[in-house]
Amino acid sequence: MPLINKPGSTPRSASSPSSSRSSLSVLRRALTVFFALDGFVFAGWVVRIPAIKEQTQASASDLGLALLGVSAGAVVTMTLTGRLCRRYGSRPVTVAGALLLALGVTLPPLTHSALALGLVLLVFGAAYGGINVAMNSAAVDVVAALGRPVMPTFHAAFSLGGMVGAGLGGIVAGYLSPTWHLLLLGVVTLLVTLATAPVLLRQPMPAPVRPEPAEGASAAAPLAGRARTLVAVFGLIAFCTAYGEGALADWGALHLQEDLAARPGVAAAGYAVFALAMTVGRLSGTALLERVGRTATLVGGGIVAGVGMLFGALAPSLWVALLGFAVTGLGLANLFPVAIERAGALTGPSGVAAASTLGYGGMLLGPPAIGFMAEWGSLPLALVSVALLAGVAAFVGWGARGAARA
Repeated sequence: MPLINKPGSTPRSASSPSSSRSSLSVLRRALTVFFALDGFVFAGWVVRIPAIKEQTQASASDLGLALLGVSAGAVVTMTLTGRLCRRYGSRPVTVAGALLLALGVTLPPLTHSALALGLVLLVFGAAYGGINVAMNSAAVDVVAALGRPVMPTFHAAFSLGGMVGAGLGGIVAGYLSPTWHLLLLGVVTLLVTLATAPVLLRQPMPAPVRPEPAEGASAAAPLAGRARTLVAVFGLIAFCTAYGEGALADWGALHLQEDLAARPGVAAAGYAVFALAMTVGRLSGTALLERVGRTATLVGGGIVAGVGMLFGALAPSLWVALLGFAVTGLGLANLFPVAIERAGALTGPSGVAAASTLGYGGMLLGPPAIGFMAEWGSLPLALVSVALLAGVAAFVGWGARGAARA
């Protein structure tokens, strides 16, 4: 009997196992390119924010409001992209998001006021939010078809793309204006998308491997009845993880410099240590998940991140704090990928959209929350909130152990 696909679903292949594996391998590589490209573009934009601020002559508060355009555009689009993926398929929407991203990243240098910057950042944020939901939805399909927990490898590609984008962006910034730099970034994005899109779109998606439910796991019918609640639970884990990422990105270097008397260069290396550890953790994430399972990864990762951040925030020594940042990165590395994959496995693209929106909310809330708490108390104590939320992620992961195993 031929495979029958639901309207709007990703086409499935009914071919032989060997051709299915080959198709999956090609799909996985093509999708990995889009994850890396997304991280590369976003990092390239971030390193030019100071120059854009100078160009628009925006005050710190005006720039902060303008940057909310990225968040607003992303959150609004994330809530809509799940529906688009259901109707048109996640892979075509991924390609459309990449094309919009190629346009959006070229617009900020063309502005000369904070208001205009905020408006064009709505476009950039919309593209960023859309492609993130779509490619994560496509990755959930690949994980289901492959029958292996490879989601962390996609997020490792995003992290690696970000590290390369930030490094090259820092070098290029000394030679090119923001206009030429981001225009070049848009052209690269367009060319990579045009080269990779045919591969991503033409390859059939093999039918998913459905392993036997783990002993003690809930039956399918009860799970369907509480799927929305479980998606919110995994979204909370994504929120706790992204909160820590945003907090360390914006406040880690300042903590090392002001509280531990680190030189600016060493302080700047604090986030690099965290990001590198997170990348290493994600590259080894599949092996970890296959060895200990999702529940142990969520619970253990949250505990490790919490302990690491306590050292990072409260250590009296610079090098102990840097070690704490590294341990935090290793602990947080696989929480977000596992949470997004589980949400997608439960309810498809709408689950990915909901969990991603919650996660992005954590990245949005983290930096200002740390700032307010630092005003009321101190920055080290404010950073302890990262450890507390990592502990919440571990607790929630244990509570959702049935759904995490399924």
